[in-house]
Amino acid sequence: MVKNRSVKETGIITDVPNAARNYKDRIFRMVFREKKALLALYNAMNETDYENEDDLKVTTLESALYLEMKNDVSFVLYDELLLYEHQSTKNPNLPLRNLFYVSDVYSELTKDLFLYGSVPVQIPEPKFVVFYNGLENMQEREVLKLSSLYAKKAEHISLELETLVLNVNVGYNKILMERCRQLSDYAQFVSEVRKRLSKKIPLSEAVNEAVEDCIQRGILAEFLSKNRAEVIKVSIYEYDEEKVKRMFKEECMKLGMEQGKQLGIEQGKQLGIEQGKQLGIEQGIEQARVIFRLYISGKSEEDIARETGETIEMIHKVLKG
Repeated sequence: MVKNRSVKETGIITDVPNAARNYKDRIFRMVFREKKALLALYNAMNETDYENEDDLKVTTLESALYLEMKNDVSFVLYDELLLYEHQSTKNPNLPLRNLFYVSDVYSELTKDLFLYGSVPVQIPEPKFVVFYNGLENMQEREVLKLSSLYAKKAEHISLELETLVLNVNVGYNKILMERCRQLSDYAQFVSEVRKRLSKKIPLSEAVNEAVEDCIQRGILAEFLSKNRAEVIKVSIYEYDEEKVKRMFKEECMKLGMEQGKQLGIEQGKQLGIEQGKQLGIEQGIEQARVIFRLYISGKSEEDIARETGETIEMIHKVLKG
């Protein structure tokens, strides 16, 4: 276990734009926007035991949380840059999105540094983690690679970026859940809402019941009590949005299947024509060879016609050609 250590402030973090502040928050980010909870999640992920919340500098970019852990040397040295993100849907493009994110952050971190000199510029090592709690089946952990998105698969990969996806639904990644009570409670709260929705309880009622039940049972009790109205509002928004996305995805799949079928028919027709042309050419060449062999062996055009099934006119054209 890495012991707690104090560090110096750096002042690197940029302010969050007004548009970002007005963006409707998510329950996951609401839970972990407090440094205490975020530090607990960091410790659980890295098997550390940091205690000083001021060691953590946080900046928000869209729906992501950037963490910067600084060491206690005499000059500022960023040793890690972490992006923690929550997703309720599977997304194979996460590594590409993270590439955009980290590029923006690196640009900000190095904007006052000279990048064209002979002295290496120190940058923090990036680590990307996605906490998944969607309804689609997924294993406990999965690593998504940027290289899997490359159109051309080369033996040597010049640029790679890996994103760790962790399933944080109830019953998964139990060791991590044991290390971080806030994450475990968050998963339980989500589960309680879904249980009620599966019983056809109206969304607003399901969320209210889940909040009350979790408070009574000590699940995110302090957080839910403190932010009850906002949690209910955000939860209703989240599940409405999730439902709309799911319905939209299903409709797109149906439309895609229909278009795919039609496209398959059209491509099949075209493929059939092309293959037919090629097959006809190949068969024509072979038939011409047969005709010539028979003719060279002394067969008459009439004999060749009987043996090959071709007309006298066709055999005459082949021999003349």
